Amino acid sequence: MKEFVTVAIFNFPHETYILKNLLDNEGISYFFENETLVSIDPFASIAYGGIKLKVHPNDIERTKAILDRFRND
Repeated sequence: MKEFVTVAIFNFPHETYILKNLLDNEGISYFFENETLVSIDPFASIAYGGIKLKVHPNDIERTKAILDRFRND
């Protein structure tokens, strides 16, 4: 997982729920860094740097396309 890179940052866990489903449907390997910390203490999201979506470098372009569709819908 060390080679995974951050492609997006979210402030609240609810912002990631639909995105997880979209990424799973596309078969993209990902993880959300700080997701558990922010779920426990949502008011400290900024202190933790938010919830970081990390993907493998081979999946960056596909993930960005999904994020664009997600944000525009």
